[in-house]
Amino acid sequence: MSKRNKLQKFAELLTFPNVYQNYDPKHPQLTGMNGEEVEMKGKWRSDHFQNDDTITLELACGRGEYTLDLARRYPNQNFIGVDVKGARIWKGARTAIREELHNVAFLRTRIEQIALFFESSEVDEIWITFPDPFLRKSKANRRLTAPNFLKAYRQILKPGGLVHLKTDEPNLYEFTLEVLQADEEVNILYQDDDIYSKELPFPELETKTYYEKMHLEARKTIKYVRFTIH
Repeated sequence: MSKRNKLQKFAELLTFPNVYQNYDPKHPQLTGMNGEEVEMKGKWRSDHFQNDDTITLELACGRGEYTLDLARRYPNQNFIGVDVKGARIWKGARTAIREELHNVAFLRTRIEQIALFFESSEVDEIWITFPDPFLRKSKANRRLTAPNFLKAYRQILKPGGLVHLKTDEPNLYEFTLEVLQADEEVNILYQDDDIYSKELPFPELETKTYYEKMHLEARKTIKYVRFTIH
């Protein structure tokens, strides 16, 4: 993507009513449409969605494919895609506007800072779909199922809130199981190292992202873990 194209998308993001952005990791201030500063922590339902429906996050959402498909499937629930890449979020946000999916929003920030923008128990569910596995051991703490991230999720999830991981990477899958099994406050509800080898246990797993389709074409198996954090 050319620099000019990226700059154009960044400019358009400022005009989208469903996008909130944090530019400075050291200053946890969100901006909304037209760059106006907004406070959303504890106010996502009242100020953006204007309903009392549940909130599901998709972390490292990329183009927001899972966010969008879940929103289409469940129109009486709210969904927020979270990613640090503005050019990726632009596509998902634009699609939501075109399809008039009013139960969709996007948050551009680093996931390490997620607890700065949601109140305790404000989030009902979290999806982590095909995140960067950070295969080097020196970067293990950047994996989205590492203990430091689970600590952040605890701060924003309601009691018994679900967390889902969907990945093609066996090392991330095994790492995640080890982390979860070592955590006394985690309850693994379901795990499968090849979800498409049998009938899918949950309809939400039918959604396939762009990268997932590539993985399947390359004959990779898709792994899935569902768990709660007490």
